[in-house]
Amino acid sequence: MRDGEVSQSALARAAGVDRSTISQLLAPDTARLPNAQVVAACATALGVSADWLLSLSDRPESAAQLLSTSLSLTEAPRALVDERIYAWHREAEGYKIRHVPAALPDMLKTRALIEWEYKPHLGRTADQAIGASQDRLDWMRQAQSDYEIALPLYEIDTFARAEGYYSGVSREIRLEQLDRLERLSTQLYPRLRLSLFDARRLYSSPITIFGPLLSVLYLGSHYLAFRDRERIEIFTAHFDRLVREAAYGARDVPRYLRGLREQITGVNLPIRP
Repeated sequence: MRDGEVSQSALARAAGVDRSTISQLLAPDTARLPNAQVVAACATALGVSADWLLSLSDRPESAAQLLSTSLSLTEAPRALVDERIYAWHREAEGYKIRHVPAALPDMLKTRALIEWEYKPHLGRTADQAIGASQDRLDWMRQAQSDYEIALPLYEIDTFARAEGYYSGVSREIRLEQLDRLERLSTQLYPRLRLSLFDARRLYSSPITIFGPLLSVLYLGSHYLAFRDRERIEIFTAHFDRLVREAAYGARDVPRYLRGLREQITGVNLPIRP
């Protein structure tokens, strides 16, 4: 009441009670406790939570206010040049970033695959989009952040066979992309860890967890971002289970990628150093 300069009479009118009721509640020696309706009415009038008025919470914000600060819905453009997601990466610099991509990870794609995949959607030039992908990879290399990616096994398998979403991708693009994935997953380990999970056992929607700061669920046209600790911990536990029960861990992925390449070419390659 002091902070909002609300008088007893004004609070009584807003809460729909007698002024004497408010006076009794404020009296230092009163033993009277208000009923739930009065508590709710006073909380609404004062813009605080009922739990805080009853000393059941240390946060004075109402549930709606808490929700609005812990959850946000942001438009997700269908292009690599996405300042919102890049800003979240910069905010989380120094923390581990966990990522389940919607397709193959953008920052690990070849130029040819990016051009094939994003050409119908790019609002800027292909060079700008490809530059954004390279910037993300450079940031990961330079920042003091570990990057862990969990990819559904079917995603890389359907890509290698040019099926489903990847129908029409040429043999040359697929081979170049598999080489790039193998090279980066080997060169950047352990800063970059790529694992493959079996979605028949464990399923995951596309998510990114930026350390303890926020978790982001990708809906296709929008990002749903959570900043409250409880939900971030739930998302983190979900991701860690994907990695823990992965069909192929980070050390095994290069070998699996080589196997896919050999299926396409029929040629066994020497193991990379």
